[in-house]
Amino acid sequence: MLDAFVQGFLHVFAWPTPGYLLLGVMMGIILGAVPGLGGVIGLVILLPFTFDMETIPAIALLLGMFSVTSTSDTIASVLLGIPGTAASQATVLDGHPLAKQGHAERAFGAAFTVSAFGGVFGALILAVSLPLVLPIILAFSKAELFMLGVLGLTMVGSLTGRVVVKGLLMACLGLLMACVGYGQTMPVPRFYFGFDYLLDGLPLLPVILGLFAIPELIELAAKNSSISQTIKSDSQKGDLFEGVKDAFRHWGLTLRCSLIGTYVGILPGLGSSIVDWIAYGHAVQTAKDKSKFGTGDIRGVIAPEAANNAVKGGSLIPTVAFGIPGSLGAAILLGALIIQGIQPGPEMLTTKLDVTFSLVWTIAIANIIGAGLLMVWCKPVARIAFIPGQLIIPAVITFVMMGAWLTGVSIGDWISVIVMGFIGYVMKRGGWPRPPLVLALILGSIMEQTFQISMRAHQGPSWLWERPIVVLLGLLCLITIALAARGIIKTKRDETDKDTEAGEGNERNALISLPFSITLAALFTYAAIASLGWPSSAARFPFAIALPAIAMALFTCLIDARSLRSELATAGGLGPLWSTTKTKIQARKSAVFFAYLLGLLLLSLLVGQKIALPVYVAVYLIRWGNYAPYIAIGYALVAWGILIAFYDRVMHLVWYPSLLSEWLPAYLPEGLPLWLIF
Repeated sequence: MLDAFVQGFLHVFAWPTPGYLLLGVMMGIILGAVPGLGGVIGLVILLPFTFDMETIPAIALLLGMFSVTSTSDTIASVLLGIPGTAASQATVLDGHPLAKQGHAERAFGAAFTVSAFGGVFGALILAVSLPLVLPIILAFSKAELFMLGVLGLTMVGSLTGRVVVKGLLMACLGLLMACVGYGQTMPVPRFYFGFDYLLDGLPLLPVILGLFAIPELIELAAKNSSISQTIKSDSQKGDLFEGVKDAFRHWGLTLRCSLIGTYVGILPGLGSSIVDWIAYGHAVQTAKDKSKFGTGDIRGVIAPEAANNAVKGGSLIPTVAFGIPGSLGAAILLGALIIQGIQPGPEMLTTKLDVTFSLVWTIAIANIIGAGLLMVWCKPVARIAFIPGQLIIPAVITFVMMGAWLTGVSIGDWISVIVMGFIGYVMKRGGWPRPPLVLALILGSIMEQTFQISMRAHQGPSWLWERPIVVLLGLLCLITIALAARGIIKTKRDETDKDTEAGEGNERNALISLPFSITLAALFTYAAIASLGWPSSAARFPFAIALPAIAMALFTCLIDARSLRSELATAGGLGPLWSTTKTKIQARKSAVFFAYLLGLLLLSLLVGQKIALPVYVAVYLIRWGNYAPYIAIGYALVAWGILIAFYDRVMHLVWYPSLLSEWLPAYLPEGLPLWLIF
């Protein structure tokens, strides 16, 4: 084995492999930092270029890029409050508040340090665990995978927001949203309301971008300042090396979360989706002082970042050893290995062990290089937190809308972003946590499939109490809810008025929350009634979700009604309370912001996206940002250049056929480069 270990190292450092590895790392840093892109899209882009390459350089290019996307995705999570990828959702909870406090560099220092450690740790565990993981994988049947998903949702639902039941209710809503379209077991369309666009289900990326990006951008636009709410001179304690010290100060948490990331990543399909939340939940539950989580606690950055980098090594264990990809990215890498003539299985542990160790070395070296480069670059990147927000918003909107367009090249994706942006805005202002909804939407189809298979295999729900691991996971769910409720009660006793609304799902606006609660109660009631008309295989899962959700929704209605009565008494009536709420949530500016987005949508239908997006950029900067026309036009031209150079020429996207693109070419001479505007 030692010979293969050394041989794998020599493979990685034999030219031109180091060059391809560095190229992959550079691309991974960029793709991870831009919301809506990420490692999977990078693999899809790079895979065709590897067909004629040698095996080790091809693996170095792909794996080098894929390994660092979960390091650079921290940039968007911290600075913008937008998950750069699905694996960085938990980082938003404490990373973005740190940026608002002027401590973005500190968050980056801690995140990049533990990311490098987590990536290397995951690679080493990959090396030593390959012969040992078969019993672990075999112990997890569909029943255990379903209950693991329930545990993940319970953790995120219980640990975000001031009311546990609201987090759990959002998890139920996410699972119900995952039921939209055709069912898993038979072609029965559910909850599509006559829209063909919804027959394939709700698109994940537009939902995530809408829920997280739009509300944060509205807040940034409304306050008309930079992301950081402190001046630069006041943020000296938030420098890079303070974050590095934090990582070493909490070395035990880093080690435990890296271990969690590696072994949860082994589980096919679920690992990478829930690992950051399991790590975050572990950090909260093991902390003596839980009061700062969600408001800028550095431990809330360290835990998910250590875990989501270690998961890359873990997800490759079933891929290499058994040909079972642990994630979508691992599935694409599996295809790349097969194209290169490498068949996963026992050979990877015997005759081709040197190739396996090449994977290990590639992951480890890529994480070290990626973290090192980001450490060097993080100081100028962190300065984005002090740039006027009006200069940031047009660029982010451009990347958000194009990231959504990548999903299905349908105008419905842009509509989804705007609609989910409105829902996310209401949720944020009403004190409803958004992460449980997104995680449930990600896990929904997997959980329904495992639920249906378990029910059929055991001819009923007996697997819930007959399988020991399922029972153990169920007990962990109950313990998580109990501990979270106890912690929230203790926090409410100790909290002061000035900080009670900091953090995800902590805002107090009963005038917004109560109508949302009533809407949810009606929605789940409709879902339960509608599912009664479907075949049992299609109805079982949504009905099982809707029943407890109705009870929880009615309970939240009572909570919100009580809160509203208290707020009315304090404000002196409905009129004064509504006036105060409108001012608090910046209702007028928020409405204007949504009007800008609707204008962008309508203009795209008329003249096309290549014209509409630059026009939006220019109009926003002039009208809202009060910038000089020459600055706005220059900015718009840069946006147009990105649309052409990257999304059109590199990604080869199909653009929406606008009315102008259908009508104008008939009146123009042939040979004109109309692709520049349509």
